[in-house]
Amino acid sequence: MRLPYLEVSQTTTGQGNLVVTHKMDASLKDNNGSYGYMTSPISTLGPKPFDIKLTKELEEALKPHGCFESSEELNHRFEVLGKLDALVKTWVRDLSVLKNMPQSIAETVGGKIYTFGSYRLGVHNRGADIDALCVVPKHIDRSDYFSSFLEYLKAQPEVTDLRAIEEAFVPVIKMKFDKIEIDMVFARLAEKEVPDDLELVDDKILKNLDQKCVRSLNGCRVTDEILRLVPNHESFRLALRCIKVWAKKSGIYSNVLGYLGGVSWAMLVARTCQLYPNASAATIVLKFFLVFSKWKWPQPVLLKPMQTSNFLQFPVWDPRTNLHDRKHLMPIITPAYPQQNSTFNTSYSTRAVIQHALDCGLKVCEDIIAGKSTWQNLFDPPNFFQQYKHFIVLVVTSNSPEDQLEWYGMVESKIRHLIASLENNPHIFLPHIWPISFPPVNPIPERSCTQWFIGLQFNASKNLNIDLTQDISYFTESVKQTAVNLNVHKEGMDLEARYVNKKHLSEYLSQQITGAKRASEGGERSKKRKSSITSTSEDSPKKGKSVGEKSNSSSLLINSPNAESNGEGVELDSGEFKSPLPVPTPNIVISGGANEVLFFHRDLRLLYS
Repeated sequence: MRLPYLEVSQTTTGQGNLVVTHKMDASLKDNNGSYGYMTSPISTLGPKPFDIKLTKELEEALKPHGCFESSEELNHRFEVLGKLDALVKTWVRDLSVLKNMPQSIAETVGGKIYTFGSYRLGVHNRGADIDALCVVPKHIDRSDYFSSFLEYLKAQPEVTDLRAIEEAFVPVIKMKFDKIEIDMVFARLAEKEVPDDLELVDDKILKNLDQKCVRSLNGCRVTDEILRLVPNHESFRLALRCIKVWAKKSGIYSNVLGYLGGVSWAMLVARTCQLYPNASAATIVLKFFLVFSKWKWPQPVLLKPMQTSNFLQFPVWDPRTNLHDRKHLMPIITPAYPQQNSTFNTSYSTRAVIQHALDCGLKVCEDIIAGKSTWQNLFDPPNFFQQYKHFIVLVVTSNSPEDQLEWYGMVESKIRHLIASLENNPHIFLPHIWPISFPPVNPIPERSCTQWFIGLQFNASKNLNIDLTQDISYFTESVKQTAVNLNVHKEGMDLEARYVNKKHLSEYLSQQITGAKRASEGGERSKKRKSSITSTSEDSPKKGKSVGEKSNSSSLLINSPNAESNGEGVELDSGEFKSPLPVPTPNIVISGGANEVLFFHRDLRLLYS
């Protein structure tokens, strides 16, 4: 018995509004039918002249964003991959001889490099990295990959910035090979040899493999299956390029921080292509926003029906039997066995941010169709630093660029746990993490530094004091302990969490990044804005200690906005999230009496070294 699937249809109301609905489709054709998708197409109409015109305009609009490489750049990538493939074959041969295999047999056992991700899909940008997979026969171990092969790479003059992350969920070697960034994972097959014509599509190839090898192989298998299930590769690729640029500009492109990664966006675009198989790229983009701005999450997005058998007994996404899978908020299921949810990191707040961006994208696309906007308007980024009055800044420092690279990745992988903790605070309406990190405006000599910013939107309340000490201290200590346990923590690796009011962002970021105006320019704008905002926080405290005053307290306290409750939370300075998040059971300490006014001091910090 396969999982329930959904049919997406669209209707027009009497007022002319377009509505997307989802219903069960009992007449779905399976993989042996004429479609092989989850549902029949909504429309099989081809593009009209106006659609072709919009598609050409879209392609031109993408060029300034570095979406297309020259033939010379593409050829350089081919050459790099060819050199890397030859290096793998040489390493496998030499290592086989060292393991007492006859030279004549060692020459035939093979080894091969596969690609996946954006490069394999044909949608990589200029200067983008390449996701690669090293496949070897059964007598080569993962320990060999992270030891002897690493030494082979160190000996190559083209290789720079080489580092191994053996403890990762999917162990990987990262490097630059002749100036091309490459992330290469490893898989050992239960085969005596790996010929050049070996395909990875057969599920039986996973037999007798460990979980890490299966996860490594899944990147290639998922990418190839997406391409197989897309009816029109040309429209798919151009539309996906557009959605990737839009998602990055909108600050919702990061799987590790709880947003959507490249494979998730690719599957959403692929699903749209299945619903409109003959449409142009411009139409696919419009329908993408139309479908997924109305999608009834947590209903899953699937490109094909789930397999009914699990003969290899690998864990697969199945909310019927797995309680953890039922908690997923935006399930987008990979099409290759074993099927997994590619968005398991998504939280209530990141889903709200994604949904808001989809709603805004739909409005812009409707304006493009009406001739009121251009494609460039779709790529206009929101001014994150003007949307909120309160921020938590995470400052990550170390003694060298090499240490910072490792420390940066460790902290980044844990930030989503802090966001989840902040979501559990019933007085915080939305913690919004911006996925792009920034260097400090005033660098510290001989120290490497990176900053992340979390915008805070509070539920409307009067003079309620919130103690965030427990949340922040637990986060910082857990990151440190994880680094110590993995033996990656080094002297000088520090993590600080600070509160920053919007008007003090200039101490951390340049005016160009924050979008702040001078006082003479911003005064009139602020007066106009106040008339359109129903409830806002005060920029400066009326009582208590000044914001810049030092404190001997080790607590982390913040005063919520002094605003009237409207049941919907506090509006943003620009834009608004219309639906409040579910309020889980609070697990945070609230400090201060009802009539006491306490203010967080921006110089008060939690520091460990």
